[in-house]
Amino acid sequence: MTLPPATRLLPRTYRPLFAHRDFRRLLPALAASDLGDGMSVVTVAWLAVLIAPPDQSGLVVGAAIAAYALPGAAGSLLFGRWLRRLPPRRLLAADSWVRALLLGCVPVAWATGVLHPVLYVVLLAGSSVLHAWGSAGKYALLARMLPPEQRLAANALASSSSSASVVVGPALAGFLATVVSPAWIIGLDAVSFAILAAQVGRLGSMAEEAATAEPIDTGRSAAGLHLLCRQPELLGVLALTWFFNLLYGPVEVALPLHVTGDLHSGASLLGLYWTLFGVGAVLGALTVGTLRRLPLWPVTLGIVVGWGLALVPFGLGVPTSVSVSCFALGGLIYGPFTALSFTLFQDRTPAPWLTTVLAARSAALLTAAPTGTALGGPLTAAIGPRQVLAASGIATITLALVAAAVRARGKSRAPAGQVDRATRDAEAGSGG
Repeated sequence: MTLPPATRLLPRTYRPLFAHRDFRRLLPALAASDLGDGMSVVTVAWLAVLIAPPDQSGLVVGAAIAAYALPGAAGSLLFGRWLRRLPPRRLLAADSWVRALLLGCVPVAWATGVLHPVLYVVLLAGSSVLHAWGSAGKYALLARMLPPEQRLAANALASSSSSASVVVGPALAGFLATVVSPAWIIGLDAVSFAILAAQVGRLGSMAEEAATAEPIDTGRSAAGLHLLCRQPELLGVLALTWFFNLLYGPVEVALPLHVTGDLHSGASLLGLYWTLFGVGAVLGALTVGTLRRLPLWPVTLGIVVGWGLALVPFGLGVPTSVSVSCFALGGLIYGPFTALSFTLFQDRTPAPWLTTVLAARSAALLTAAPTGTALGGPLTAAIGPRQVLAASGIATITLALVAAAVRARGKSRAPAGQVDRATRDAEAGSGG
């Protein structure tokens, strides 16, 4: 197939992706929904402030932010009996339509004057209840749509889209909010998910084909977590990612307080930290997607160590220019982690179970960063923001060393043939 002229400007590893018609259709729609969610990072909390009683604004803001994310964990467990048998395309479409419809009710309720805080939280919670399954469907769909050697590049593009939305979305929302109410910006988020749902519906039949050469009896297991418990490597990836996200949580609390308290600066400096982090994350994700042969486990552990090292200088009292540079470098190091993590799951999970396992992964990880954020408050009050940032870095480095030791011990106890086979699988999964 002849590639469009614009794709010839891309790195060689990415070009084959755009030979797939379904991938070319899906990627812009995923980017639109990512941008919508990026804008909602600002507008969900902002609208909560506007509609909350003056003495309950903190409670309403906290409830709104939690409702926009956490119900996905409950949905993964409550609806798994029915949803794990659906093809990835239908899971992604179902989540997108639910988010489009319920988020779309927010501006309607605002315009008619009935947007009470309770209704707002209920609409946000309902919109996110299938989101763990939607995320699972997205990456399972990419795995079925593309051959194994192209998965890392596809995951890199998908994760870089999410990282880019962190940079562009809040800035765009801030600009639009000078013209319209944040309720209408949430309406744009709803439109972005409607676009994704419609585009998913246009995908060809190949995107819905399952790999059924070795069917699995889904009646023998209640949920994806049960399968994970029988797959030590996948369970290890999930545990590493959970603790990695947990230790990242305090950073979101400590960094603003470090800027205001330790550096006596304002929102512009905080915005610079996060903007450069986001740019670095995009570049890191795109770069890792260009690599054809990559030892996924060693590189994943290296990312964890590198992110920890980027945080340690905060505790040394370095100049602001140095800490800003370290945070940008940390984004560059952190960026590839999502793509690599999903590639490991895609390569190690039997195809009929992939959506179930990825939904269990998403549900488990939904609890990690909020737990870390909740711990970040009292830790910062006790020892100070600069110390919390450094402690998070040291703990993250320790996490990587413990994970490496556990993995080395597991490989040494495995039969030699099994280790060799796992090594060959890893090389194949990395595009070798």
